[in-house]
Amino acid sequence: MKHILLVEDDVTFSEMLKHFLERHHYVVDSSYNIQSGIGLLKKQKYDLVFTDLRLPDGDGITLLREIKKNDNYIPVVLMTSYAEVSTAVQAMKQGAFDYISKPFNTDEVLEVINNALEVKKTEVVISKTSSKKNNDNSTTNFVEGISAASKTLKEYIQLVAPTSMSVLITGESGTGKEVVAKNIHLKSLRKDKPFIAVDCGAIPKEIASSEFFGHKKGSFTGAINDKIGHFEAANGGTLFLDEVGNLTYENQIQLLRALQERKIKPIGSNDEIFVDIRLVTATNEDLLHAVENGDFREDLYHRLNEFSIKVPNLKDRNDDLILYADFFLEKANKQLNKSIVGFSKDVLTLFQSYYWPGNLRELSNVIKRATLLTQTDVIEKNVLPDELVESHKSTVVSNKFSSKENEKALIISALQEVGNNKTKAAKLLNITRKTLYNKMKEYHLN
Repeated sequence: MKHILLVEDDVTFSEMLKHFLERHHYVVDSSYNIQSGIGLLKKQKYDLVFTDLRLPDGDGITLLREIKKNDNYIPVVLMTSYAEVSTAVQAMKQGAFDYISKPFNTDEVLEVINNALEVKKTEVVISKTSSKKNNDNSTTNFVEGISAASKTLKEYIQLVAPTSMSVLITGESGTGKEVVAKNIHLKSLRKDKPFIAVDCGAIPKEIASSEFFGHKKGSFTGAINDKIGHFEAANGGTLFLDEVGNLTYENQIQLLRALQERKIKPIGSNDEIFVDIRLVTATNEDLLHAVENGDFREDLYHRLNEFSIKVPNLKDRNDDLILYADFFLEKANKQLNKSIVGFSKDVLTLFQSYYWPGNLRELSNVIKRATLLTQTDVIEKNVLPDELVESHKSTVVSNKFSSKENEKALIISALQEVGNNKTKAAKLLNITRKTLYNKMKEYHLN
């Protein structure tokens, strides 16, 4: 039986929730403040912690930090009557698994517990395959989201990083493929060695050989000095080739030979240099389609694609959007020497409804521009680009034409697609769990 710690200062509510959980075969210990909660955590190993946000001797985020400091794999769910977006973001950044507001639906509680325990089981398995040294602070640019798509991405990174497998990263432009590649490197056994990132689309085909393998002084017109190539620079570490689909057929042959023989020869040199690199590549093209068309070598494709990771677009991880927005705001504040606190509700609504064709890169640019233009503590919609505002207006108008019957059918379809998992259905429908439960009640859907 799974053991849950419940930290809640409202005694009546605490007893009610405890009895409900016990009826569903969970063992529950109750605590009414942070101090006693920490005391129980020292005595007993728990599978999950439910904590109120407002407690007599502090807040739930203080308890969350204490828990994560001692055991990073205990899922923590925060409960609050104050459903503030900024607090939710802070909680998620500190490592909370989820965040629900009172009063909440009993089915919602059970589903959150099931999801949390399933994620915990996965993370513990992953941790056994990865060295503890890899859990360092050097991956802070990688925002670990809370959406299902982000959790799958994190799982794949942690599984493949400690290996020597070549990784092919796919995904739309602007999704952060280089950040994923850097994260793989930082969680690998090569993390103390060089990480060399190369944009294949920016290298003219005439000098690609020199860029990859280097050259000797005087070996061709313009070679006024010896040059170390990317392969030699990455020796012992990771070589990341972005937009690898842009390589010419001749360059593909040279790359394949270097990978097979693990040695290179700089232009104008008679000496071969042995190289030990881990190759990570990325593309927003369909390389398999390029192989079928004869534009990309099949043998090279299989050499690069020992393990593939698809980075989801921003719309597929809508639950993470506020986390990313907060991250980019902090970054923009530092770069522009500003101190913007957050976003207005109107701006957050626009963010959630916008399609984000440019993905994370577009979100970052929008927030940086808005930070520069904002003269108050909060970013308002008047500093956002016109396309965001106009897109939201179009969405509102089109939504007026959707009937209740269509909405009901959409909900039923989403629930069927995810096996009746309300959390996943809410994500598919781009609404909150609470809204989904209210809609189901309205349409008498059980």
